Amino acid sequence: MIIMPKEIERKFLTTGDGWKAAEPVYFCQGYLNRDKYRTVRVRIAGQTGTLTIKSLNVGATRDEFEYEIPVEDARQILNLCEQPLIEKYRRVVDHEGAAWEVDEFLGENAGLVVAEIELESENQPIEPPDWVGEEVTDDPRYFNALLSKNPYTTWPENQ
Repeated sequence: MIIMPKEIERKFLTTGDGWKAAEPVYFCQGYLNRDKYRTVRVRIAGQTGTLTIKSLNVGATRDEFEYEIPVEDARQILNLCEQPLIEKYRRVVDHEGAAWEVDEFLGENAGLVVAEIELESENQPIEPPDWVGEEVTDDPRYFNALLSKNPYTTWPENQ
């Protein structure tokens, strides 16, 4: 039996700025494929390049394969990606022993801040920080692959 790596993640909008105390790391990522059933992403986070393949979400769970690649290769592959690229600052905030990743988007997604937490199971209880607001796990508009196709600043409610 083959066990595939899984990503179980819940996403939330933020309501305050308590997350800003953590040190930001600049991310730039693009998509070679962003269809409904799979995404293929290249990313530079700080000085690290990665290539990631993700399957279709089923609830908050999906298959995820991630491989480190040379950062120069990642830079060149970003030139092959669909536009616009996703640019953001990520901060990792520890809250009650859990690592919350907070993405403050830039460029065409400026104004959007999303907090994510990776879980061991979909039923795992969490204790969100007071700056965590509405859950958007099931809203595909907040998937990075879709934000690269339909940026936050183009949503009718943000115009």
